[in-house]
Amino acid sequence: VLETAADRADWGARLPPGVGRGIAVVESYGSVVAQVIEASLAADGTPVVHRVVAAVDCGDVCHPDTATQQVEGAIVMGLSAAIAEQITVERGAVVQSNFTDYPLLSLARTPPRIEVHFVKSDGAWGGLGEPGLPPVAPALANAIFAAAGRRIRDLPVVKAPA
Repeated sequence: VLETAADRADWGARLPPGVGRGIAVVESYGSVVAQVIEASLAADGTPVVHRVVAAVDCGDVCHPDTATQQVEGAIVMGLSAAIAEQITVERGAVVQSNFTDYPLLSLARTPPRIEVHFVKSDGAWGGLGEPGLPPVAPALANAIFAAAGRRIRDLPVVKAPA
């Protein structure tokens, strides 16, 4: 799975200046998911994700379109959480009250390219919704380090010290 993600993402190919590539892999719910993220930092330090490549071994895939959508949704959800989502508490109360003041990733900020590749396997069926999320934050953090030399140790990234 890790090799498939790296191969499909052209790991080792040159990227434009200021763009980095990061990789991460996770095993959960009976599936193995690896992701490669290509990202840069905007002038204000906000991550800009250009491409996500995922490789998944979840056993036999009987509905490829639905399976792909599950992984894509998990990637977008993971990026939203890693980049900007947070709940803040002031004087014992949650500040955010609705979507108007909770920073979800907008459609305009989702990656223009998300690729999902399934690795053929005779293994038992595994999950698809949850396993696509955990590799997002570490792959993004690795991409930011490769792009800008900045280690991400706190989430969300927008609140991490520069």
